[in-house]
Amino acid sequence: MSTQTSGQDYAWQPDSEIIASSNLKAFMRSIGVDTYEALLHVSSTEQERFWDTLLRHIDLQFYKPYTKIMDTSQGVPYTRWCVDGTTNLALNCIDKHRETVAYQKTALLWDGENGEKRTLTYAQYDAEVCRFANALRELGIQKGDVVGLYMPMIPEVCAAFFAIAKVGAIVLPLFSGFGPQAIASRLEDAGAKAVITADGTYRRGQVVAMKTLLDEALEMYTQIERVIVVPRVGQALLTPMQPGRDYAWEPLRARQPDTAQTEEMDAESISMLAFTSGTSGKAKGTVHTHCGFVSSVALDMGICMDFKPSDTFFWMSDFGWLIGALASVTAAFHGGSLLLAEGAPDYPDQGRLWRLVQDYQVSYFGIAPTAVRGAMRYGVEEVRKYDFSHLRITASSGEPWTDDAWLWFFEHVCQRKVPILNYSGGTEVGGGILGGTVLHPLKPSAFAGPLPGRGSAVFNDKGEPVGPGEVGELVMTQPSIGLTRSLYHDDARYIKSYWDVFPDVWVHGDWAMHDHDGMWYVLGRSDDTINVSGKRIGPSEIEGVLMSTGKILEAAMIGVPDALKGTALVCVCVANPGVETGEALRHELSQAIVAGYGASYRPRDILFVNDLPKTRSLKIMRRLIRSVYLNEPRGDTAALVNPEAVTELEHILLPA
Repeated sequence: MSTQTSGQDYAWQPDSEIIASSNLKAFMRSIGVDTYEALLHVSSTEQERFWDTLLRHIDLQFYKPYTKIMDTSQGVPYTRWCVDGTTNLALNCIDKHRETVAYQKTALLWDGENGEKRTLTYAQYDAEVCRFANALRELGIQKGDVVGLYMPMIPEVCAAFFAIAKVGAIVLPLFSGFGPQAIASRLEDAGAKAVITADGTYRRGQVVAMKTLLDEALEMYTQIERVIVVPRVGQALLTPMQPGRDYAWEPLRARQPDTAQTEEMDAESISMLAFTSGTSGKAKGTVHTHCGFVSSVALDMGICMDFKPSDTFFWMSDFGWLIGALASVTAAFHGGSLLLAEGAPDYPDQGRLWRLVQDYQVSYFGIAPTAVRGAMRYGVEEVRKYDFSHLRITASSGEPWTDDAWLWFFEHVCQRKVPILNYSGGTEVGGGILGGTVLHPLKPSAFAGPLPGRGSAVFNDKGEPVGPGEVGELVMTQPSIGLTRSLYHDDARYIKSYWDVFPDVWVHGDWAMHDHDGMWYVLGRSDDTINVSGKRIGPSEIEGVLMSTGKILEAAMIGVPDALKGTALVCVCVANPGVETGEALRHELSQAIVAGYGASYRPRDILFVNDLPKTRSLKIMRRLIRSVYLNEPRGDTAALVNPEAVTELEHILLPA
């Protein structure tokens, strides 16, 4: 993390042409301000005017116009948006391009790991969305039904995403690397009725089964009525079909017309449930609406971060994480192109990521700092082989940068000409809290500052804004249109998780600061949620897998710094009586985690102890375990009820 304080340390500054042609400048003219600071002021002091101007500026489509842009009568945490209006996510991302110049443009580009390639125009994309929508209706899917999306990065995942919205159902994205337990728990929490999946996918030259893993999950959660299986790898053994429940996509598709009605939905109807992990309990189901997510994405990616219809967007990710939906909505809403890539960024060779950027003439490129650190292992010579002359904007998110990785990427990929627009927010926010813009200069690892419409601030523990150089909690002091409307069927947890610390203030759970030049920095999570390679997971989810083996009585998972992933997992376990600890058990537990949540979560270390440090209320002190593991100051241990547990851990980790 950089803490530079002098403007002379800016690595990049916008020229007059970039500023004049920017989407942000155009929006500022619409709202009648000359500076970004004035825009932030209007967005905080005249919230209704700001949001109404935004929706008119981006031309958000409605069947029936809203009568009021926002309504806080039920309390700020439960702000309602676009009151009385009706719309649909598919209307704004797919339907609106009909009979426009965009309709014959390239909408989707796809690069399969095995060398297959596909291209879809907006007309073809629309037809596929309609076929999926008609298939869902044929299978009995109706408004309000939850449909899981457990898919690899192939064109059908985007078509299915918009089709689910088109019929008024609710999309539930699921990470393609999840194991059965993680899939089942999310389907159950959401009360899902159907799932769209694939027979399998390719990953590092191997066929990875998906349908068979889903079948295992559906042995745990048995309420799924319909499964649609899209062919990808074409191996029948990967797709055992259950009559009456499972449907092969190709014969189902063949009988569907390529036009379909889009359901007119209340603007605040749910379009997506996106699960994100917390520090305790089950993963949290965040709630995004037909008017909310698309408006937030248009503001963040389109206006502030300057995505244009001429851009080709590429962010190698998975549809189970917010980036998948964000990239799909960004490209489709603005009429740009989206590149999807299956598999790994460094297979079949270490240059694949850079070759994709070159070969598909990517102009708008997103990347996580983890991916950059991984690429740095291969040296500068590898990245210098490729042509990045089409790049116009790069974006980054997922975790804090380190200056060395930021500077490496800026020097060798951006070639000191293309800005890196840092972006931080999350699934709960439906977008960002902090970000970069093409109006602001750049420092390594920094954000330009708050995004408009959030009232972003850094508070101390008294709820007071902190000064430059002081670290505090990142908060939002006002509601945002993209914000989750609650947690699915759990209002109490929603308030406790985000709104309970300061009155009518959203506490995000990140440490942050800003410097004397007004640049902002995110310093990591302020709670126990762990971020591995840009993917958050709560300790309880991994701990539950460990204890489900029947070998473990108690477990604590912590995150420790890792040069590649950003954070690596360490598990500290108390074995059940009579269970022999050693390498065999370590291997078994490690494999259980991988089977449940995927290889990204393979732990670096598994330790066995007689007891875990606990507070007097019997809460496990993960913070204290982490400080012992890293041999850092222990901090306040006044609440510790069993200090002998710390002594034992110190003896294991810090032998004399």
